[in-house]
Amino acid sequence: MPKAKLQAATVGGTADIIEAQFYDALQTGDIEKLMGCWADEDDIVCVHPGGPRLVGSASIRAAFEAMFSNGTIAARPEHICKVESLTSAMHNVIERVALLTTDGTQEAVVVATNVYQRTAQGWRMVAHHASPGTAPTHAEAHQAPQVLH
Repeated sequence: MPKAKLQAATVGGTADIIEAQFYDALQTGDIEKLMGCWADEDDIVCVHPGGPRLVGSASIRAAFEAMFSNGTIAARPEHICKVESLTSAMHNVIERVALLTTDGTQEAVVVATNVYQRTAQGWRMVAHHASPGTAPTHAEAHQAPQVLH
């Protein structure tokens, strides 16, 4: 009888699917769905704009729970630049984040890098690093890349 093929390559979809689930979880405030996007590793890391480096699922979960206690996070990824291989993927995205203020809704621009690895459970996030962006950052995303050599 032939050996069963490993199914790890198909479990968990693709890095794109995990990224879509991550942003959907932010917009719906679903902490379980959000944490399901992360790898089950001790060294996963998350940095929010202006925040400290969070290492491990417990600290990452606590930070997102604190954010969700103030409501959902209306972040939409745009202008995704990807570097992908068979076992890892890096997505640099410009996030449009709607912020509720006393003056109404304001839009912020955040530049984020999401790193994914293919694990035994399928593709999972291993790093999310976000920094404040600026309106010119968003405008630059529309320009053709400069040829350096």
